[in-house]
Amino acid sequence: MTGRWTLQGTIAGQETTHDIEAEWVLAHEYLRIHETSREKNAQGQAAYEAIVFIGWEASARDYLCQWLDSTSGDGLSGQSIAHGKRSGDEITFLLKSKEGDFHTTFRYDKNADTWQWIMDGEQAGKLQPFARLKLSRK
Repeated sequence: MTGRWTLQGTIAGQETTHDIEAEWVLAHEYLRIHETSREKNAQGQAAYEAIVFIGWEASARDYLCQWLDSTSGDGLSGQSIAHGKRSGDEITFLLKSKEGDFHTTFRYDKNADTWQWIMDGEQAGKLQPFARLKLSRK
């Protein structure tokens, strides 16, 4: 996923376009994803911005994902790390929380050199679509 990407699709039922920059950081231990919406707020800043870190926890044979974004300041809380498993060219993360679990799948298409991000909230055991996004290389 390293490189520069254009993200397009729907988030919470709204069409959107974001810019993505992803790179290895901290001695190649973490993938850092910087996501910035092209939509602007009243102050002329990006309406949404996130910095996401993905790492590998060898002892658990698990991927970890921490999503810090401009929607709230609770991204560093104890329940903000999602755990993920890889299957082929996709990693599915699960973030467990009191408010409801959240599922995020990153799926790579080698032939098209694109990524899909599929995000769903879970309420009472039922998945509710939140985002359907495609990343195309710039």
